[in-house]
Amino acid sequence: MPSFEIRTVPQMGWAGIKNGELMKLAEAEFDLFVTVDRNLSYQQNLQKFDIALVVLRSVSNRLSDLLPFVDKLIDCVSATEPGTVTVLSLDDPAL
Repeated sequence: MPSFEIRTVPQMGWAGIKNGELMKLAEAEFDLFVTVDRNLSYQQNLQKFDIALVVLRSVSNRLSDLLPFVDKLIDCVSATEPGTVTVLSLDDPAL
């Protein structure tokens, strides 16, 4: 299994930073940004950033709600390209 370095926004000291600035900070440190914020991809011109964005269509950002996405997320990591948005869903119409 591949290994990944994973950090949360608060762990990076970026809590409270607005999305545009957050994406600039993230692209300098990471190859991929994972979020549950469904609006981020509409609020920013992501093609100008050298980072891929993955949006998890989850009912919340609680760990118990995010764990089911792990396999799908691992599969999509190598398939993402900078400036692209990938939306992952658990195929639940309630999401």
